Amino acid sequence: MSSEEQPAGAGKASGADPQGDGMSWWYRWLCKIAGVLGGISCAIAGVWNCVTVNPLNIAAGVWMILNACVLFLCEVPFCCQFVEFANAVAARADRLKPWQKAFFYCGMAVFPIVLKLSFTTLFGNAIAFATGVLYGLASLGKKGDGVSYARLQHQKQGDEEKLTGTTNWDGQ
Repeated sequence: MSSEEQPAGAGKASGADPQGDGMSWWYRWLCKIAGVLGGISCAIAGVWNCVTVNPLNIAAGVWMILNACVLFLCEVPFCCQFVEFANAVAARADRLKPWQKAFFYCGMAVFPIVLKLSFTTLFGNAIAFATGVLYGLASLGKKGDGVSYARLQHQKQGDEEKLTGTTNWDGQ
């Protein structure tokens, strides 16, 4: 039975993604672990930011704590099992494309830094921003192999020769 005759899903490797977003299982876990670490760093830095009298620091700290809650809800909903809407939020987040998650996570991480630039906000949001970057890289897709790249370059060279009217033979 050839690969064209196999039923849908029968010939997939164990590393194939069930959601169809082009992410392998290990990269998906890497993104989730980065999200958890980003949530932890946002929560700790957010609480530390709130221990001040400057209102912008307090606002940035509260936003960072909210970022941590959102990261936990989206990436590890089993940590929030007593929150009624946690599974609905997680299901909705799983349906998002990687570029949408990247935009969302990076935007959430940049806002406290813009609000009040400090050591705590910068390094507290760094891992959350890195999670967004990982999802952004996932949206670019897999790197192509060398054979298909060489084939594409050869085809491009042939197309250029057709357009200019030149060939590589001895002028005959």
